Amino acid sequence: MSSAENPTTPRGPVDSSRIPRYAGPATYARLPRLDEVGGKTDVAVVGVPFDSGVSYRPGARFGGNAIREASRLLRPYNPAQDASPFALAQVADAGDISANPFNINEAVETIEAAADDLLGSGARMMTLGGDHTIALPLLRSVAKKHGPVALLHFDAHLDTWDTYFGAEYTHGTPFRRAVEEGILDTEALSHVGTRGPLYGKKDLTDDEKMGFGIVTSADIYRRGADEVADQLRQRIGDRPLYISIDIDCLDPAHAPGTGTPEAGGMTSRELLEILRGLASCNLVSADVVEVAPAYDHAEITAVAASHTAYELTTIMSRQIAAGRASGGEQTAK
Repeated sequence: MSSAENPTTPRGPVDSSRIPRYAGPATYARLPRLDEVGGKTDVAVVGVPFDSGVSYRPGARFGGNAIREASRLLRPYNPAQDASPFALAQVADAGDISANPFNINEAVETIEAAADDLLGSGARMMTLGGDHTIALPLLRSVAKKHGPVALLHFDAHLDTWDTYFGAEYTHGTPFRRAVEEGILDTEALSHVGTRGPLYGKKDLTDDEKMGFGIVTSADIYRRGADEVADQLRQRIGDRPLYISIDIDCLDPAHAPGTGTPEAGGMTSRELLEILRGLASCNLVSADVVEVAPAYDHAEITAVAASHTAYELTTIMSRQIAAGRASGGEQTAK
């Protein structure tokens, strides 16, 4: 019986044993488009080609499609999590949210409205950016559904600055705005992978007052991924969790294609292992942002981002399947 005849059977990726990976349109992981699954999906992979909030190198507007191209080599079974995510839940590529590149305020409103529609359909979102400005409207939308959410923010930078050139909405300010708006659970906020110079010590004291804990890239190096993941799990508990990943949390050796690179970052292995250690958390949506392919080499950054999104998608699919099996909440145990 086909997936069209049995709606409980997810429609999976294109069969790469029959159609070469390099052939056909580049949806994420060669998954079906949203319209090919009747407009309903459990996890919507959606691009936001917007980078008008960047303060240094532009180009993240092309990040979503670069991640899609790099994801052609992803396969349907994830051995690290012992799961076939695209068989456990329906995952589909929802295309892109088009936002005005000349008006940041309008773009933020457009992204929020589009996210409202996707989340309102019952889907969780796996968003491919785009610059980090987009995290604010995504968090607004998630909070409408779940209330204030726990946040894990993987990034070289704090992104809790007040303004740039008087602008409140930029890729360096989304989480200050989110705290001010009351859409984050301030008992469960963490930056992970931060490093590099700051404007002053006040950046850290302001950030602490907002409720953020910090795990630096040096902490991860010294303590290891397992210990860090355990610490983060304890901080999050069973709260609804949003994970936002700026690809510059990785060292430039692992992610050269980004707008604001900083030396001394995480390895891609460390990032993936920490995410796998969060598989029991109640992950309600996530994003991977700041991939700027013009600065990439041999798709290094895009490959890392595609695998990062794969681990996040696997966590969400496992939770959805576990929830259906138990007849209760869609969270993994």
